Amino acid sequence: MNHHKPTPINKKFFTPGTIALSLIALTGITFLMGRFLFGLGAVTNLNDQFPWGIWIGLDVAAGVALAAGGFTTAALGHIMHRDKYETIIRPALLTAMLGYTFVALSVSVDIGRWYYIWHPLIMWNGNSALFEVGICVMLYVSVLYIEFLPIVTERFMGKVNLPGILSKLNGVIDKLLRALDRGLDKTMFVFIIAGVVLSCLHQSSLGTLMIIAGPKMHPLWQTPILPLLFLLSAISVGFPMVIAESLSASRSFGLKPETEVLSSLSRFIAPLLGIYLLGKLGDIVIRETFVYLTEFNSISILFGIEIIVGVVVPLRMFLSADVRKSPTGLFIASMLVIFGVLMNRFNNFVTAYNPPYAIEAYFPSVGEIFVTLGFVAIEILLYRLFVIIFPVISIPVSKAYANTKYAIRGVLK
Repeated sequence: MNHHKPTPINKKFFTPGTIALSLIALTGITFLMGRFLFGLGAVTNLNDQFPWGIWIGLDVAAGVALAAGGFTTAALGHIMHRDKYETIIRPALLTAMLGYTFVALSVSVDIGRWYYIWHPLIMWNGNSALFEVGICVMLYVSVLYIEFLPIVTERFMGKVNLPGILSKLNGVIDKLLRALDRGLDKTMFVFIIAGVVLSCLHQSSLGTLMIIAGPKMHPLWQTPILPLLFLLSAISVGFPMVIAESLSASRSFGLKPETEVLSSLSRFIAPLLGIYLLGKLGDIVIRETFVYLTEFNSISILFGIEIIVGVVVPLRMFLSADVRKSPTGLFIASMLVIFGVLMNRFNNFVTAYNPPYAIEAYFPSVGEIFVTLGFVAIEILLYRLFVIIFPVISIPVSKAYANTKYAIRGVLK
């Protein structure tokens, strides 16, 4: 068996792709500055009828779902002790950490008085679904950073080399890193279990938020089991997100894809998608809301795209052994599942939401679109930076030591 070791990747940070992403990120930051300086109305099409748009529907709701790979792989690798998946846990953790960080930032950007984002910490309302989501997300973000700390200590233990007068602190800092590493090694199981529990709680509670919308939401999506459907869809997209991230990183860094591990992981996806599809179709049959699908309009078309393209097609693909053995097939099938969850969250929070006194339909402004694209670009750039500096991605042991020595130098070139 070929052994792998997590190691910093010896690659330059700036490439034509990262330069393009940096330009998108800067454009998004420009619009973001306009939002903070002049208010939501200056850069968005939000109003009293439509108090939220793609910043909540995509950046927050979809962002939370797509970051589910963190808790699903943690449950599979650490709680269920499937050691063969150890190589994909760290990249999944990093993706989840960055994803939830930008979910929190997106909430801050979307609320009118963003400087009151800290209020839920001291102003508790146990009857509020939004309060439960907020507290769970805050706690889970903290848990993710704690889970990432062992990677930081591993990177710098025995390698602290501060210059000049600060060199006197090298020994102290190294001792602190080693003490922190020992403490985390003994207590990490608590944070892993807490992360899985917290994720299940707020993934489902996001669905509760739209139940509260009542008749303002289209019957195709408004259902009492919406929390369950949100949780099932988040679990279903966790592994496809890990597969897509792993294959993208392998291509970007010129590494051999971990086809064997990813192919084995993909076997779990079809059953999960099947359970979600049964819940979705069973719901519309029991509530008899399938009658709305006989109407040819934007609602029925978007619902059909969400189910057929985002669930049925990838479900069939993941049932195929040929697809599971092919990196290209795995990537396409995984991206379809990711697209389906994006569509689901967009449909729930934007398409299905129809205020009774709305004067005109909502469509995102240029500023909203570029802020969203800017956040995505920054996440990708940070992911590349982290895997260059820290031992996140696993490569064959024979290559590990050669890469470690020159990792930081690759960032500075």
